[in-house]
Amino acid sequence: MAALQSASRSSAVAFSRQARVAPRVAASVARRSLVVRASHAEKPLVGSVAPDFKAQAVFDQEFQEITLSKYRGKYVVLFFYPLDFTFVCPTEITAFSDRYKEFKDINTEVLGVSVDSQFTHLAWIQTDRKEGGLGDLAYPLVADLKKEISKAYGVLTEDGISLRGLFIIDKEGVVQHATINNLAFGRSVDETKRVLQAIQYVQSNPDEVCPAGWKPGDKTMKPDPKGSKEYFSAV
Repeated sequence: MAALQSASRSSAVAFSRQARVAPRVAASVARRSLVVRASHAEKPLVGSVAPDFKAQAVFDQEFQEITLSKYRGKYVVLFFYPLDFTFVCPTEITAFSDRYKEFKDINTEVLGVSVDSQFTHLAWIQTDRKEGGLGDLAYPLVADLKKEISKAYGVLTEDGISLRGLFIIDKEGVVQHATINNLAFGRSVDETKRVLQAIQYVQSNPDEVCPAGWKPGDKTMKPDPKGSKEYFSAV
């Protein structure tokens, strides 16, 4: 009986010690798991070198190979769209094509990407706009049939199509801007051009920053407490 009581007391002491230690162990494990998750987190694309790719594309109704890194020295508007022969997509694609010269004039190329093949791209380009087609385009449509490009840029859905991602890549190949729309609504060419011009301005004028809604000709500001007051006092 005494032995049984002694064993019971020992078990109680052990349980009490375990109860005190367990939260500390759990907290330690949690901290380690948080550190692991943080250390394996993917870097954001903005501020990083754009994932390079080589892929088939259609331009001027011809198949050609496109390599993103060959555009170094120019800015690139790279945009993804869900699928060929859909509804919102042709409005975006043709809008960028109709205003392509505005981008070319500021040292910028435009590339469209979807998970369709180059053959589907060609068929859609050869379809008249009045029938939901694209007609001739001023820039290439890239075929991402293996879905590797869409995955690299974080726009591939579980259904295997691309969200409406748009990335502005600078002359050094670094992503400076990223935006992703869901499937049901399109993007603005005007806003894309505005952001592009702001990027180009601050890269040419590194001592200045562009406030909200900035357009060429608008006031900029100095990124310091004293200099910024000049801007705020004038608005």
